[in-house]
Amino acid sequence: MANLRNLAKMGPRATGQQLYEDLHGKIVRGELRPGDALSETKVAESYGLSRTPVREVFWRLGEDGFLRVVPQVGTFVAPINVAAVYDSQFIREALECRAIADAARAPQLPDVSELRGNLDRQRIAVASGDFAAFFALDEAMHRRLMHMAGRPFVWQVIAGAKAQLDRVRFFSLEDRDWLAMIFDQHTAIVDRVAAADPPGAVAIMTTHLRTAFAAIGRIAAEHADFFEGAELAQASAGEMAPDRD
Repeated sequence: MANLRNLAKMGPRATGQQLYEDLHGKIVRGELRPGDALSETKVAESYGLSRTPVREVFWRLGEDGFLRVVPQVGTFVAPINVAAVYDSQFIREALECRAIADAARAPQLPDVSELRGNLDRQRIAVASGDFAAFFALDEAMHRRLMHMAGRPFVWQVIAGAKAQLDRVRFFSLEDRDWLAMIFDQHTAIVDRVAAADPPGAVAIMTTHLRTAFAAIGRIAAEHADFFEGAELAQASAGEMAPDRD
């Protein structure tokens, strides 16, 4: 049974939405891993809730593809659906590569300064192996680039579509070498944007976003049970997903 943090700081009782956000975050961050069992009764006790809102949250997480109910057995954190990861990456590449070209056409000094400051904080996170902090800074950097492109609301579309992809990203950052590689890619992206080089920025962003493919293959080599449809992970880091039609 997975360990669950008591939400005392949220008050004597959590709400159903707080429970959903907390469990969702734990699954994305890998604190709850594929195959971990969750009990309605134990979760209800840990969060100070009745079983009804817990059951509703479990249903929502099941709809998200995060939980799986095995009749007569129990509820478990679902494996990462590789097809969903590829679809998420497809959405990110289609939208962010278009946006990065716009962001690099006429970069403004305040935006570039903010990106450089973000990179400074990323460097600290890499040095300390704080992949949770790095992940948050990664998100902030991509969100700022969408803002620079004049597409702040498009980031909301991307954020809503990439949950399964984020699970892969978080697991990949547990490797210090991988963490350093992603940081180098971030630095190159910011350099190309600051240099007002749209084609260069698009090329690096494309490579950067496709690292998810290589990450799946690497993680699956050690944790095949973390994935379903892992045969799709045979695509290399520089290739698009195979046609599934």
